[in-house]
Amino acid sequence: MAALRTALCRRFSQPYPLTLGSLRFASSSFKASDLKIDRSSVTKPKPDPSNLVFGKQFTDHMLTIYWSEKGGWEAPHIKPFQNLSLHPAASSLHYSIELFEGMKAFRGVDNHIRFFRPMHNMQRMYRSAERSCLPLFDKAELLECIRKLVEVDQEWVPYSLDASLYIRPTFIGIEPSLGVSRAGHALLFVIVGPVGPYFTTGTFNPVSLLADPGFVRAWRGGVGEYKMGGNYGPTIAVQNEALKQGCQQVLWLYGDKEEITEVGTMNLFIYWTTKDGEKELLTPPLDGIILPGVTRQSLLDLAREWGEFKVTERTMGMKELLEALDAGRVLEVFGSGTACVVCPVGSLLYKGQTYQIPTMKNGPDLAKRFFKELTDIQYGRKQSDWAPFIV
Repeated sequence: MAALRTALCRRFSQPYPLTLGSLRFASSSFKASDLKIDRSSVTKPKPDPSNLVFGKQFTDHMLTIYWSEKGGWEAPHIKPFQNLSLHPAASSLHYSIELFEGMKAFRGVDNHIRFFRPMHNMQRMYRSAERSCLPLFDKAELLECIRKLVEVDQEWVPYSLDASLYIRPTFIGIEPSLGVSRAGHALLFVIVGPVGPYFTTGTFNPVSLLADPGFVRAWRGGVGEYKMGGNYGPTIAVQNEALKQGCQQVLWLYGDKEEITEVGTMNLFIYWTTKDGEKELLTPPLDGIILPGVTRQSLLDLAREWGEFKVTERTMGMKELLEALDAGRVLEVFGSGTACVVCPVGSLLYKGQTYQIPTMKNGPDLAKRFFKELTDIQYGRKQSDWAPFIV
């Protein structure tokens, strides 16, 4: 596995050169070679892949790595899945010094297990750690520790082409103090569990959206571009409001121009015909309020590789979208994310009026093409550097 690890590091690390700050912290990072493994003496029964509920079931083991300002990083430890023990004044509980990632492992048609562009997740987690004033780490070393965790619990990776193993790396401040300051103690841990489709409506059933300019998910100068837990908790009340109004998800708007940003916890894509008659795939830019999704980047990379239509990252306001809908120029609207891959949008409720979006009437050809392309790579039906096998 040493050769595989070297290949993974070389392949995925190149787009993200280390900064001087990173080099300073890399020397004090934990090392995968120091990893301790204590296997559970009791194993849980594996669930039926056809009955999986997202985020409800977990494997037999977890990964923990402790850090303190005085002692630095401790050795990584794979141990039986268990509850955490935290001081009641832990900074993550009071001031949301907390971040997480979401990634998956897939059992391919060849029975090999694959990650999907995992260093993108490591880079995003690293950036979130910097913004949270949590200690930095070597991204390749963390990825190798996660790979070992998946290897230990590899029988939990579903034997199914409709399910996967969800991986949740989490990083929290555990400073036992009520002072609002940088955490001097921290815990990085990883839990994993088998998952099926994210939405209970199933794959490729369109969702309805509530667009209410009175609610804001993120703002420029804030932390919307980082994957912090504090970005998600406040959205639950808005999601409940959407359900009360007969919608399944929220279309988040921003500012006086009601810029379209994200949909639920997904990045947003619009496939349409411009006023000049040109086919275009449009998504909001990474301008500080958009989370840089791995699936988002993958769709953009694929579309630009195909070269069949214009690909644009720019802001769009509700006025422009509604005008395009009225003119019949919108072809497909869909969200993208690790959990759902691609999710079509069927309607939009805005200021008391419901607007039908013709995503399903148009196939949705592009959304389905994206879904097939990504899942073919993830499950090994198509060989790609994006998803080399890890086990």
